[in-house]
Amino acid sequence: MSSLERSIRPYSKAIVKLLKGSIERTSNVWDDIVNYQTEIQDYISQIGLELIVKKEEGFAFVKQFEDSEGNTLGLVVRRQIGFETSIVLVVLRQSLEEFDSNPTQFQVFEKFITNSEIKEEVELFLPEKFNRVKFLKELDSYINNIVKLGYLSEVSKKESETKYQIKRIIKEKVTLDILQEFKLKLQENVESI
Repeated sequence: MSSLERSIRPYSKAIVKLLKGSIERTSNVWDDIVNYQTEIQDYISQIGLELIVKKEEGFAFVKQFEDSEGNTLGLVVRRQIGFETSIVLVVLRQSLEEFDSNPTQFQVFEKFITNSEIKEEVELFLPEKFNRVKFLKELDSYINNIVKLGYLSEVSKKESETKYQIKRIIKEKVTLDILQEFKLKLQENVESI
């Protein structure tokens, strides 16, 4: 028996995947995360991480513990995503919130959106004085950034139309408070121009 075989636990693959990003209920390690939640938490807490499992939403992820001043061990680097990408994130989060609030949509769990629908939503969201032409010209690159961050996944592509699924992890990263705060900052930013 090798040292790997002696050291491995039934939930080891789940921990490795969690350290790489969020896990959805369709993942082959989802059952391990749910069944070994306590063991996984005990293990990752030793390196300053907390396991968050949202069974009803269908995803799990790890986040860093913070001290009373908001400091962490620094295991995960926080990245600035840019103002324009933030606008698209906020639009996607708001779209998911509206989807979840719509009683006729209860039969469907996933929210799908096309790049043209994102463009329409963003245009409605942008204030008048904002440089729309430049923003819309570079919209695909902002969408690609969000795909890389794991908040969107490409489902299908036909000619110039791409269909995406909005990942539910966005609800944890862009809370309703953050959504409201961003709208206020955007308005202040535009008024100062």
